Amino acid sequence: MHNMAIALHKKGITVTGSDDEIVDPARSNLKKYGILPANDGWDVNRITPDIDAVILGMHATGDNPELKRAQELKLKIYSYPEYLYEQTKDKTRVVIGGSHGKTTITAMVLHAMKYNGKQFDYLVGAALEGFETSLHLSNEAPVAIFEGDEYLASTLDKRPKFLLYKPQIALISGIAWDHVNVFPTYQSYLDQFENFVKQMPDGGTLVYCDADEEVHKLAKLASLGVEKVPYGLPNYTVENGITVWKEAWGNTNLEVFGQHNLLNLNGAKKVCELLGLTEKQFLTAIASFKGAARRLQTVARTRQCTVYWDFAHSPSKLKATIQAVKEQFPNRKLVACMELHTFSSLTKEFLKEYVGTMDLADIKKVYFNPHVIEHKHLPSINPDEVKQSFGGNVEVYTDSAKMIADLKAMQWKDTNLLMMSSGNFDGVNIKAFAEELVK
Repeated sequence: MHNMAIALHKKGITVTGSDDEIVDPARSNLKKYGILPANDGWDVNRITPDIDAVILGMHATGDNPELKRAQELKLKIYSYPEYLYEQTKDKTRVVIGGSHGKTTITAMVLHAMKYNGKQFDYLVGAALEGFETSLHLSNEAPVAIFEGDEYLASTLDKRPKFLLYKPQIALISGIAWDHVNVFPTYQSYLDQFENFVKQMPDGGTLVYCDADEEVHKLAKLASLGVEKVPYGLPNYTVENGITVWKEAWGNTNLEVFGQHNLLNLNGAKKVCELLGLTEKQFLTAIASFKGAARRLQTVARTRQCTVYWDFAHSPSKLKATIQAVKEQFPNRKLVACMELHTFSSLTKEFLKEYVGTMDLADIKKVYFNPHVIEHKHLPSINPDEVKQSFGGNVEVYTDSAKMIADLKAMQWKDTNLLMMSSGNFDGVNIKAFAEELVK
């Protein structure tokens, strides 16, 4: 939301806003552009008849006093995705969707387009090197490239956000059950992607990962008037710890690695070709792509040890990320640590989905904070239940300081460390910890 405010401000639109709490990086970023609210909290006097539009964030509740006042005044109220569509309805819209990989694929497309001097608007769910903000809107760009989240649009609109963008070009990377707080069954989750595919317009193009069985089936639901572009793994090798993309006209050394990232790259290449880039233009650009923040991000490295920081938290992401590091460094021991932090991952029934997901790691550690479970109003879980959910071969912690101390006490010769969480292991400075570890 704060990136939306900045993007509209930069377009010359007068923007005001409010929230009950504004923390960094949002606070510093809003202050930089002179649009930080003077006070936190809600004030109905901010909502006046001369406001042209109200944009409602996903977390605002139905009883929000400012929302109620806007409804009383019959102001035009948009959800975040609705307003993005409003701003880009005359452009070619590209939406990257899927349970995993959508942030990385979007980042790859943006990197290649920027490298080749193309103009585009965008929305991406992570900080990217070379991009000041995660959202950009302009009058000039002919194309808008959006990461398409399947989470709900707002308290007034319970549709998934990606259904509101109405793309002419769409990509689906893979499907694995997530967001169990709003999609309590796998089928209810899958239904959202079915709706996404079925609403593709005739003349549109669906790019899809043919290596994913569920996505392969989904693609058949698209209208006969929709062009279908499948993708799979490209031809590649791993040479001395470097992944090399191989084509008849030459090889490209990559900064990123792992089969899931190679699938992501091939999907991004298909999208970029639809947007006018050649294969050679794409691969030349992607050779310098280092990844999105916290997507297998290297935070510290020596000749004998590398520490990675990754957003992986769902079962499919966990398994793919561990497999990627193990494949890249088959002769190194791998220590994998993950934090159960999301609503889904802390739900008793969903925990069963994690069985076997960390098996490829040599040492496996799982952390969760019981207070987070209380805060999310979920039934309590205990370390033994977590251990059994993963298959019984993990060490479980409820004290992150103890886990960090145990990691510091280990030997790190010819060993890599993979830290995975959508949180931060309760305030651990991962970069500082990693740099200390590899000294």
